Amino acid sequence: MIPLPIPPRPHGPAPAGAFDEEIARAELYGLLALLYYAPPSSDVLLRLRAAATEAPAAGALLEAPWRALVGLAREMTEPAIKSEYDDLFGGIGKPEIYLYASWYLSGFLNEKPLARLRADLARLGLARDEKMSETEDHVACLCEVMRYLIAGEDAAVADLPKQREFFAHHLQPWVRLLCEATESHPKARFYAALAVLTREFMAVEAQGFGLLD
Repeated sequence: MIPLPIPPRPHGPAPAGAFDEEIARAELYGLLALLYYAPPSSDVLLRLRAAATEAPAAGALLEAPWRALVGLAREMTEPAIKSEYDDLFGGIGKPEIYLYASWYLSGFLNEKPLARLRADLARLGLARDEKMSETEDHVACLCEVMRYLIAGEDAAVADLPKQREFFAHHLQPWVRLLCEATESHPKARFYAALAVLTREFMAVEAQGFGLLD
Protein backbone atom coordinates (compact mmCIF):
# COMPACT_ATOMS: atom_id res chain seq x y z
CA MET A 1 0.00 0.00 0.00
CA ILE A 2 1.31 3.49 -0.83
CA PRO A 3 1.37 5.58 2.36
CA LEU A 4 -0.23 8.98 2.83
CA PRO A 5 0.33 11.85 2.27
CA ILE A 6 -0.08 12.00 -1.49
CA PRO A 7 2.57 13.92 -3.44
CA PRO A 8 1.45 16.61 -5.88
CA ARG A 9 1.08 15.55 -9.48
CA PRO A 10 3.81 17.24 -11.53
CA HIS A 11 2.21 16.83 -14.94
CA GLY A 12 -0.24 19.27 -16.42
CA PRO A 13 -1.67 22.48 -15.01
CA ALA A 14 -5.09 22.47 -13.34
CA PRO A 15 -7.24 25.12 -11.71
CA ALA A 16 -6.70 25.27 -7.95
CA GLY A 17 -10.25 24.13 -7.18
CA ALA A 18 -10.04 21.16 -9.53
CA PHE A 19 -6.62 20.20 -8.16
CA ASP A 20 -7.88 20.37 -4.58
CA GLU A 21 -10.85 18.17 -5.47
CA GLU A 22 -8.62 15.57 -7.10
CA ILE A 23 -6.31 15.50 -4.07
CA ALA A 24 -9.34 15.13 -1.78
CA ARG A 25 -10.63 12.20 -3.85
CA ALA A 26 -7.25 10.51 -3.82
CA GLU A 27 -6.83 11.00 -0.09
CA LEU A 28 -10.25 9.53 0.64
CA TYR A 29 -9.51 6.49 -1.50
CA GLY A 30 -6.23 6.18 0.38
CA LEU A 31 -7.98 6.32 3.74
CA LEU A 32 -10.53 3.71 2.66
CA ALA A 33 -7.67 1.46 1.57
CA LEU A 34 -5.98 1.80 4.94
CA LEU A 35 -9.12 1.18 6.99
CA TYR A 36 -10.34 -1.81 4.98
CA TYR A 37 -6.93 -3.46 4.73
CA ALA A 38 -6.35 -3.67 8.48
CA PRO A 39 -7.49 -2.10 11.75
CA PRO A 40 -6.22 1.48 11.96
CA SER A 41 -2.78 1.93 13.47
CA SER A 42 -2.34 4.29 16.41
CA ASP A 43 -1.02 6.94 14.02
CA VAL A 44 -3.89 6.62 11.55
CA LEU A 45 -6.43 6.70 14.37
CA LEU A 46 -4.79 9.75 15.92
CA ARG A 47 -4.97 11.60 12.60
CA LEU A 48 -8.56 10.55 12.07
CA ARG A 49 -9.57 11.77 15.53
CA ALA A 50 -7.90 15.12 14.87
CA ALA A 51 -9.55 15.59 11.47
CA ALA A 52 -11.85 18.52 10.87
CA THR A 53 -15.51 17.60 10.51
CA GLU A 54 -16.87 20.89 9.14
CA ALA A 55 -17.05 21.23 5.38
CA PRO A 56 -16.30 24.61 3.77
CA ALA A 57 -19.99 24.86 2.81
CA ALA A 58 -22.82 23.73 5.06
CA GLY A 59 -24.47 20.52 3.91
CA ALA A 60 -21.62 19.62 1.58
CA LEU A 61 -21.53 16.14 0.10
CA LEU A 62 -20.14 13.51 2.49
CA GLU A 63 -20.06 15.93 5.44
CA ALA A 64 -22.56 13.92 7.52
CA PRO A 65 -21.01 10.44 7.03
CA TRP A 66 -17.53 11.89 7.52
CA ARG A 67 -18.59 13.52 10.79
CA ALA A 68 -20.13 10.24 11.96
CA LEU A 69 -16.95 8.28 11.21
CA VAL A 70 -14.69 10.80 12.95
CA GLY A 71 -17.09 10.89 15.90
CA LEU A 72 -16.86 7.12 16.35
CA ALA A 73 -13.07 7.22 15.97
CA ARG A 74 -13.00 9.68 18.87
CA GLU A 75 -15.51 7.72 20.95
CA MET A 76 -14.17 4.18 20.53
CA THR A 77 -10.86 2.86 21.81
CA GLU A 78 -8.22 1.48 19.49
CA PRO A 79 -8.65 -2.09 20.87
CA ALA A 80 -12.43 -1.87 20.36
CA ILE A 81 -12.02 -0.87 16.71
CA LYS A 82 -9.46 -3.63 16.16
CA SER A 83 -11.78 -6.16 17.78
CA GLU A 84 -14.63 -5.03 15.53
CA TYR A 85 -12.45 -5.39 12.43
CA ASP A 86 -11.43 -8.91 13.47
CA ASP A 87 -15.04 -9.89 14.25
CA LEU A 88 -16.32 -8.67 10.88
CA PHE A 89 -13.53 -9.37 8.42
CA GLY A 90 -11.03 -11.67 10.15
CA GLY A 91 -11.01 -14.89 12.06
CA ILE A 92 -10.23 -18.44 11.04
CA GLY A 93 -12.28 -19.84 8.19
CA LYS A 94 -15.21 -17.96 6.69
CA PRO A 95 -15.40 -14.32 7.83
CA GLU A 96 -18.64 -12.62 8.75
CA ILE A 97 -18.19 -10.25 5.79
CA TYR A 98 -16.03 -10.80 2.73
CA LEU A 99 -13.95 -7.92 1.36
CA TYR A 100 -13.28 -9.45 -2.06
CA ALA A 101 -14.91 -8.55 -5.36
CA SER A 102 -14.92 -12.16 -6.58
CA TRP A 103 -17.16 -13.23 -3.70
CA TYR A 104 -19.85 -10.68 -4.56
CA LEU A 105 -19.60 -11.09 -8.33
CA SER A 106 -19.35 -14.87 -8.58
CA GLY A 107 -20.12 -16.31 -5.13
CA PHE A 108 -16.60 -17.73 -4.81
CA LEU A 109 -13.09 -16.47 -4.09
CA ASN A 110 -10.31 -16.37 -6.68
CA GLU A 111 -12.69 -16.66 -9.61
CA LYS A 112 -13.00 -15.05 -13.06
CA PRO A 113 -13.46 -11.48 -11.70
CA LEU A 114 -9.99 -11.74 -10.16
CA ALA A 115 -8.49 -12.99 -13.42
CA ARG A 116 -10.07 -10.09 -15.34
CA LEU A 117 -8.79 -7.65 -12.74
CA ARG A 118 -5.25 -9.00 -13.02
CA ALA A 119 -5.38 -8.60 -16.78
CA ASP A 120 -6.54 -4.98 -16.44
CA LEU A 121 -3.86 -4.25 -13.84
CA ALA A 122 -1.22 -5.67 -16.17
CA ARG A 123 -2.41 -3.34 -18.92
CA LEU A 124 -1.96 -0.44 -16.48
CA GLY A 125 1.54 -1.65 -15.66
CA LEU A 126 0.53 -2.56 -12.10
CA ALA A 127 1.11 -5.75 -10.15
CA ARG A 128 0.49 -7.02 -6.65
CA ASP A 129 3.25 -6.46 -4.13
CA GLU A 130 4.40 -9.92 -3.06
CA LYS A 131 4.51 -8.71 0.55
CA MET A 132 0.73 -8.28 0.53
CA SER A 133 -1.25 -11.17 1.95
CA GLU A 134 -4.48 -10.25 0.15
CA THR A 135 -5.45 -10.84 -3.47
CA GLU A 136 -5.86 -7.91 -5.82
CA ASP A 137 -9.67 -7.95 -5.63
CA HIS A 138 -9.65 -6.98 -1.95
CA VAL A 139 -11.54 -3.69 -1.64
CA ALA A 140 -8.50 -2.02 -0.08
CA CYS A 141 -6.36 -2.92 -3.08
CA LEU A 142 -8.98 -1.63 -5.50
CA CYS A 143 -9.22 1.67 -3.59
CA GLU A 144 -5.44 1.92 -3.70
CA VAL A 145 -5.49 1.49 -7.47
CA MET A 146 -8.06 4.28 -7.74
CA ARG A 147 -5.86 6.46 -5.57
CA TYR A 148 -2.95 5.79 -7.92
CA LEU A 149 -5.02 6.53 -11.02
CA ILE A 150 -5.94 9.91 -9.52
CA ALA A 151 -2.64 10.97 -7.93
CA GLY A 152 -0.03 8.91 -9.74
CA GLU A 153 2.82 10.59 -11.55
CA ASP A 154 2.46 8.67 -14.83
CA ALA A 155 0.26 10.87 -17.01
CA ALA A 156 -0.23 8.01 -19.48
CA VAL A 157 -1.98 5.96 -16.79
CA ALA A 158 -3.41 8.39 -14.24
CA ASP A 159 -6.26 10.07 -16.08
CA LEU A 160 -10.05 10.36 -15.83
CA PRO A 161 -10.95 7.87 -18.61
CA LYS A 162 -8.88 5.15 -16.95
CA GLN A 163 -10.33 6.02 -13.55
CA ARG A 164 -13.84 5.72 -14.94
CA GLU A 165 -13.12 2.43 -16.70
CA PHE A 166 -11.48 0.84 -13.66
CA PHE A 167 -14.21 2.06 -11.31
CA ALA A 168 -16.99 0.82 -13.62
CA HIS A 169 -15.45 -2.62 -14.05
CA HIS A 170 -14.03 -3.38 -10.63
CA LEU A 171 -15.78 -1.33 -7.90
CA GLN A 172 -19.18 -0.10 -9.00
CA PRO A 173 -20.73 -3.55 -9.70
CA TRP A 174 -20.31 -4.86 -6.15
CA VAL A 175 -19.06 -2.38 -3.56
CA ARG A 176 -22.57 -1.34 -2.56
CA LEU A 177 -23.28 -4.95 -1.56
CA LEU A 178 -20.26 -4.88 0.74
CA CYS A 179 -21.43 -1.61 2.27
CA GLU A 180 -24.96 -2.90 2.85
CA ALA A 181 -23.67 -6.09 4.49
CA THR A 182 -21.45 -4.08 6.79
CA GLU A 183 -24.02 -1.40 7.64
CA SER A 184 -26.58 -4.00 8.66
CA HIS A 185 -24.27 -6.23 10.68
CA PRO A 186 -25.14 -6.18 14.41
CA LYS A 187 -21.47 -6.10 15.45
CA ALA A 188 -20.62 -3.10 13.26
CA ARG A 189 -20.26 0.42 14.67
CA PHE A 190 -17.07 2.04 13.41
CA TYR A 191 -17.14 -0.05 10.25
CA ALA A 192 -20.84 0.59 9.73
CA ALA A 193 -20.00 4.29 9.66
CA LEU A 194 -17.13 3.59 7.27
CA ALA A 195 -19.52 1.62 5.06
CA VAL A 196 -21.96 4.54 4.91
CA LEU A 197 -19.13 6.89 3.95
CA THR A 198 -17.92 4.40 1.35
CA ARG A 199 -21.37 3.92 -0.15
CA GLU A 200 -22.06 7.64 -0.42
CA PHE A 201 -18.59 8.39 -1.78
CA MET A 202 -18.97 5.69 -4.43
CA ALA A 203 -22.34 7.15 -5.40
CA VAL A 204 -20.71 10.56 -5.85
CA GLU A 205 -17.95 8.96 -7.92
CA ALA A 206 -20.47 7.16 -10.14
CA GLN A 207 -22.40 10.38 -10.68
CA GLY A 208 -19.21 12.28 -11.51
CA PHE A 209 -18.01 9.69 -13.99
CA GLY A 210 -21.48 9.68 -15.56
CA LEU A 211 -21.04 13.36 -16.41
CA LEU A 212 -18.06 12.52 -18.61
CA ASP A 213 -20.31 10.92 -21.25
